[in-house]
Amino acid sequence: MHCAQKLTDHIYWIGSNDWSTERFENLFPIPNGVSYNSYFIDDEKTCIVDSVDNSIRQEFFDNVEHLLHGRELDYLIVNHMEPDHCATLVELLDRYPNVKMVGNKTTFRFFEQFYGRPAPDNYYEVKEGDTIDLGHHKLHSYTMPMVHWPEVTCTYEATTGTFFSADAFGTFGTINGNIFADQLDFDRVYEDEARRYYTNIVGKYGAQVQNALKKASALDIKIIAPLHGPIWRTPETISYILNKYMHWSTYNAEKKGVVIAFGSMYGNTADMAQQLAKLLSLRGVTDIRIYDVSKTNPSYIISDAWKYSHLVCMAPTYNLGLYLTMENLLHELHALNFHNHKVSIVGNHSWASGAMKRMVEYFTNEFKNMEVVGTPLDIKGALHEAQLPLFEELADAIVASLNETDIKTL
Repeated sequence: MHCAQKLTDHIYWIGSNDWSTERFENLFPIPNGVSYNSYFIDDEKTCIVDSVDNSIRQEFFDNVEHLLHGRELDYLIVNHMEPDHCATLVELLDRYPNVKMVGNKTTFRFFEQFYGRPAPDNYYEVKEGDTIDLGHHKLHSYTMPMVHWPEVTCTYEATTGTFFSADAFGTFGTINGNIFADQLDFDRVYEDEARRYYTNIVGKYGAQVQNALKKASALDIKIIAPLHGPIWRTPETISYILNKYMHWSTYNAEKKGVVIAFGSMYGNTADMAQQLAKLLSLRGVTDIRIYDVSKTNPSYIISDAWKYSHLVCMAPTYNLGLYLTMENLLHELHALNFHNHKVSIVGNHSWASGAMKRMVEYFTNEFKNMEVVGTPLDIKGALHEAQLPLFEELADAIVASLNETDIKTL
């Protein structure tokens, strides 16, 4: 049974939802599932814009067959060759052997790497600015390298102002009947997942995202059609997501607040995290997030670290180094080019100190433009009454820094 929905009179959403997969890319938890979006353009020449993951294969082909009504498929635009958008490509070529698969040289190289099935007779190579004329609809190709793969292309349909944006402007979470962002309480239901999607998947490539946004700003965009999540079709929602991407790509905090990320083997460092949170609360700080790095998937902590102005990292020494789950979090933050934030550091050890030193090294030598707030602490074992003044001083330093912090608005 088909489940296609109209974007315009002749452009259709032909995606579906995956509620079963537990982790996106086998890394990121998706408790609310994910959508895989694909689009069909009904014109003198028929066209599919991007295909889908194998998890929704049947729904996809039901939609395609319904909209083709027995006609040939003329074009298949491949904006992004990642397998969650291309698992049905080989079957599409088998079903429609005359279809032209539109992409660039890297697109076709990746296709052959993944599927071992060269199809040179089907390849239709495009470069920056090339146009495909479907009849009423005109498709213009724009390269968007490293947002977030090197072959990525976005396609602009000039007649309707539809911008097919590949993985940009997407979000985790299924589409539940309402396919448009203006039909939803997006801030409440999707915004955190949109941020988590951006920071963990695209976040490393802020400069490339800004280059892509410059290209997009020159176009008269009336609809943004991403490969995951709701579709943007009103001036208000389009402005909203463009501003979010511009802000996230600068690595600047969105609001004042403190994220406390702790690792703890036997509860002592966890007690320190709670003590610091209490002291901050008593000083009027109202937006505090606490995460156990051993229990919480890093993607959630990374998303909030991006959002809030201040990060506190607290962890014990382990094997003379840094507690492994904290090491992993900092490794991932560094790999994603996280910077332009303020951090405080609390280490803990029993007989040999290593954690505090490693965290200081990370934030002073390896991260860019990170301000260490307060004196890094190195507590021996458990927190005792005599050490509370150290935490009082740290809380004072964080509050003073919060008061001095200006949140940049775009």
